[in-house]
Amino acid sequence: MGTRTQYPGNEAERLNALRRYQILDTPPEPAFDRIAEMAAKFFHVPMAGVSLVDEDRVWFKSRVGINVPQTARDAGLCSTAMLSQGVFHLCDAALDERATVHRLVHDLGIRFYAGAPLRTEQGLNLGTVWVLDRKPRELAPGEAEMLTMLAALAMNQMELRLYAQKVAQLEQVQRKSGEQLREANERLAQSEEQFRDLFEEAPIAYVHQAVDTRIFQANRVAMKILGVKPEEITGLLGTSFIPDTPEAQRRLRDALPLMETGTDSSGVVLELRRKDDGRPLWVKWWCRPEPDGSYTRSMFLDITDQVLMEQQKARLEAQNAYLLDEIRTEQNFGDIIGGSSGLRKVMQQVQLVAPTDATVLITGESGTGKELIARAIHERGARSERALVKLNCSAVPEGLFESEFFGHVKGAFTGALKDKPGRFELADGGTLFLDEIGEVPLAMQAKLLRVLQEHELERVGDTHTRKVNVRIIAATNRDLKKEVDEGRFRQDLFYRLSVFPIEVPPLRERGDDITPLVAHFIGQSVRRMNRPEPQISKTALDELLAYNWPGNVRELQNTVERAIILWQEGPLTFDLPARQPQAKPGSKGALLTLDDLKRQEREAIINALKKTNGKVSGAGGAAELLGMKASTLASRISSMSINRRTLDIEALE
Repeated sequence: MGTRTQYPGNEAERLNALRRYQILDTPPEPAFDRIAEMAAKFFHVPMAGVSLVDEDRVWFKSRVGINVPQTARDAGLCSTAMLSQGVFHLCDAALDERATVHRLVHDLGIRFYAGAPLRTEQGLNLGTVWVLDRKPRELAPGEAEMLTMLAALAMNQMELRLYAQKVAQLEQVQRKSGEQLREANERLAQSEEQFRDLFEEAPIAYVHQAVDTRIFQANRVAMKILGVKPEEITGLLGTSFIPDTPEAQRRLRDALPLMETGTDSSGVVLELRRKDDGRPLWVKWWCRPEPDGSYTRSMFLDITDQVLMEQQKARLEAQNAYLLDEIRTEQNFGDIIGGSSGLRKVMQQVQLVAPTDATVLITGESGTGKELIARAIHERGARSERALVKLNCSAVPEGLFESEFFGHVKGAFTGALKDKPGRFELADGGTLFLDEIGEVPLAMQAKLLRVLQEHELERVGDTHTRKVNVRIIAATNRDLKKEVDEGRFRQDLFYRLSVFPIEVPPLRERGDDITPLVAHFIGQSVRRMNRPEPQISKTALDELLAYNWPGNVRELQNTVERAIILWQEGPLTFDLPARQPQAKPGSKGALLTLDDLKRQEREAIINALKKTNGKVSGAGGAAELLGMKASTLASRISSMSINRRTLDIEALE
């Protein structure tokens, strides 16, 4: 969705990829319509949709607020946005020369445009998810991420659609093969001597075996499928191909009695492993015992491709469910707002570590924005095109950690009704954000460490090892060094996670960030509630600046949103908790606030440093006077911005 757009160098490859999906000029589909509706709802815009771009047309697979099903490739902005590496947007198309030449921009009165490319795993852009508005506006912080998630959802839906087509084709082939198998079996049954050549050269796998599954004859197709050489086949037990997994063993138990009775026309699906290379193998199996019980004639078809497609489909559906959950819960788009010295230091660290694959440990109090820092690292890294998968470790029941991390197979435990990939598999090729990592039980930490070291895992109840390529970003509001000292966190896991530590300062140490954060949250809230934007007085802003914010940015956001809900007219006011009076030293029954305790701790450290002339560790050092570990004291000095040269409280640059 003029002038002709310059085509990319891989245009032929891109068009071939697009044609594979067979989705152009097809009837509406609810899954894509829901994506357009979600985009329109979340962005509060009258027009939104999913588009696909071929040689000369833009096809609107789904659309809200636009009646045309397709248009010329150069009539609008979708073909331009499709070529971008990230989100393409125009704040005011009427003033932007990139838009003024496009016919649809004038016809629809478009002022605001934003589009995220639909990108395949091979990096080919096929179209866009887009939103339009007839009013000029900025792209709010975090909205680009929302649009990218919607584009990923649309791309996943295209993959699911393609897999459904492939599975249908395979089932058709399988039905034909089944008919051929039955015909050939009937002919073989007539005279084994007459059709010996047919047995050997048949395009279907045949095996003659004893009731105990011991093989004494197999044709070429069977040996090729099973990965067995002719000299190896005689005497092999059929059960030796079955892996030692709960689901595979269950299928075997169900199949063994059929060696004596025979299977019905529908056959039985079995999970095997090839003998030569151990690769997974899935077959549809039939058997017919001889009347005298001397042997059983088995036949099977290789359905591995179909099963792997179904597993890939399940993975995509799980990823879709995850993306949908993220979109539904992403009520606050959020981004990193502010320019304080503490935040600038954090962002400098983000810029340094993001291009690498190093593991990052983000520390800081609850509500400081550790997840936003994790997102910034992911979005600035080489894995930004793949998923950022999150897991809040504090929300996982202790008995389900292994399943959440690594997944499980059907039948692994009560309630495991189907195979389920874990968060590591969902994040394969991308980034896994482990929030509240300090909540992981000690017993589970050893298994987590192994995956981080070996880059491989096994689902619960499975013996098949799966390779994963995941970048780990962890976050915690706990002092993990203290947890290690007290035996609640593994030291080796701590060192594995803290390759590059980043500490996010609390909001009370980022006073310069409060004003821009307030402005951002006000704008965010009024857009979501469709209300006019109120003014804020200097007095109200001073109150916010004077408050201590024990809940950090999260508390500030909730305070602003509550104020917008209650606001009727006039300047915006805020309902802040009353500040507790400072307790007099030694007064009985007096309660100290968190501020009081921190102030006393800071004064004690400064006094100890003055007595030791700034010496921290060793005999006669401040750590010895205070009864603290030298490393703990050094951390406190840094976090409290105490300058040991002046022994004064200053903000260190």
